[in-house]
Amino acid sequence: MVNTMSDSDQYKITKEPFYQAQGKEIALYEAAYEARLPVMIKGPTGCGKSRFIEHMAWKLNKPLITVACNEDMTASDLVGRYLLDANGTRWLDGPLTVAARIGAICYLDEIVEARQDTTVVIHPLTDHRRQLPLDKKGELIDAHPDFQLVISYNPGYQSLMKDLKQSTKQRFSALDFDYPDTKVEVGIVAREANVDEDMAARLVKVAHTARNLKGHGLDEGISTRLLVYAATLMAKGIDAPDACRMALVRPITDDADIRSTLDHAIDAVFAG
Repeated sequence: MVNTMSDSDQYKITKEPFYQAQGKEIALYEAAYEARLPVMIKGPTGCGKSRFIEHMAWKLNKPLITVACNEDMTASDLVGRYLLDANGTRWLDGPLTVAARIGAICYLDEIVEARQDTTVVIHPLTDHRRQLPLDKKGELIDAHPDFQLVISYNPGYQSLMKDLKQSTKQRFSALDFDYPDTKVEVGIVAREANVDEDMAARLVKVAHTARNLKGHGLDEGISTRLLVYAATLMAKGIDAPDACRMALVRPITDDADIRSTLDHAIDAVFAG
């Protein structure tokens, strides 16, 4: 028997995760949660999708169970499986099942990385049924009234072979995310890494250079997350150009020409 009080509490976020709103996303998400609508968050890597969900779980005082999806993930990884132990076999709930039982927000991060035959298991939880069949166990779970399913993915980075089926997409409401505008992003970097706004503004300028190269040699631009990494290194005493090369350039490309272009941009931005 699941102890819903203790199981629920262990997944709650006790400290407020910093999130800077960019529009109406907080109010829109609150309305979706009140109606228990499943939500799809779309946006580029490192733009704040996961932080937003963490912030909303904290704000709503709801448990949050996050699953980082990958191509090897099976349906059993989500719903559960039988395990062998000294007494024979026992059933172990997967994260989706735990969330449905205790009334958590279940966040499937980068859902398109999972195999399409795996994502089918979420369908009965995303319509009027709000049920999760455990076929191997012969059990049908009615989702807790507080349960909500949230998925995320980066539509700009997916091939045709890695996209959600329409039959899945049309089960969700959706919010579009993008990198913040310059002023907001400067404030986020300065606050998260504890650097002054002038330094943060220079980092954001470097990021804009890289983002303009997306589709012209870069698959992805420099994310807000990486800007915070660079600022954090600088706050630890690392010279700005070295911090930028380590945190902003080397992670995103191995192309010598692109690296050279970005390295020159860094030198120009931090000259003097």
